[in-house]
Amino acid sequence: MLAASLQVVDNFLLQYNAGQIILALFIVSTLGLAPLKSAKAVGINVVVFGFIFLVTPSSLAPIQFRFLGIALLFVGPIIVVASRK
Repeated sequence: MLAASLQVVDNFLLQYNAGQIILALFIVSTLGLAPLKSAKAVGINVVVFGFIFLVTPSSLAPIQFRFLGIALLFVGPIIVVASRK
């Protein structure tokens, strides 16, 4: 039973590269933080995913995702600092 469900997930994920999967996780986690209404948590999430995009090997994701990681690493601390009251 477990092996069959893992095969379904594997067949689904084979259609996408690692960058697309990480981007989907980033979007889902950011939407998951929305009920908290915490800009600081969103900023930390942005920084963490920026680092993940940056360290993802180029063989697993196109170079555009590395540029996205650099952009997120610049935007994330700005969100964290702006959220302080």
